[in-house]
Amino acid sequence: MILCLETATPSCSVALVHNAEVLACEEDPKGQNHSEKITLFIDKVMKAAGVAYRDLDAVAVSMGPGSYTGLRIGVSTAKGLCYAAEKPLIAVETLHAMAYGGSAIISTESSEWKKPLLIPAIDARRMEVYAAIFDENVNKIKDTEAVIIDKDSFADLKKDHHLYLFGDGADKCAELFANDDKITVIKDFHCSAKYMNVIAQRKLEAKDFVDVAYFEPFYLKDFVPGTPTVKGLK
Repeated sequence: MILCLETATPSCSVALVHNAEVLACEEDPKGQNHSEKITLFIDKVMKAAGVAYRDLDAVAVSMGPGSYTGLRIGVSTAKGLCYAAEKPLIAVETLHAMAYGGSAIISTESSEWKKPLLIPAIDARRMEVYAAIFDENVNKIKDTEAVIIDKDSFADLKKDHHLYLFGDGADKCAELFANDDKITVIKDFHCSAKYMNVIAQRKLEAKDFVDVAYFEPFYLKDFVPGTPTVKGLK
């Protein structure tokens, strides 16, 4: 029994997973309201499934990359639960979990399900995204990196594969690839804690836990604060 938390992007979600099956899920894909929603969502899924905290085997958290603030909220909440309930902590790569969610959607498109590559992408501002590349079996073939997207992006990959882009980083690139028959942008795909189910279950079975005290999210890039807007501050 694993409680999964996803706060890496504007989507905030919580899922309760048992043997990789999603028992309950609460999510809000709109807006940065994670601090207000996450504890409410946790309470809802636990009550919906009739599960007590003592029944949990672990807590899993989406580790990034993504929103600095969102990741801090998710990780601090997960750590608090682990300390209070004396449960181990599992860290799940955000883009890897997204790839499982994208794979479930793409597998229904049988006409184009030929040598596909899955490219989950998280918005990193302007035309930059955090992206990784996975094959049709959701095996990672290229590690997570920050990439600036233009019309020539992925040119080499398109020679032998059909590419599927999804996530809020892909949405903003949709116009660039609108006339490209080798790239499909799956619009309005949101991160979800329910996509963590397979990875979290495997890590639980392997006892692949992280140190609750010292674990930090995978930010990929350093946090850069915005320019203060209060008069007199520079």
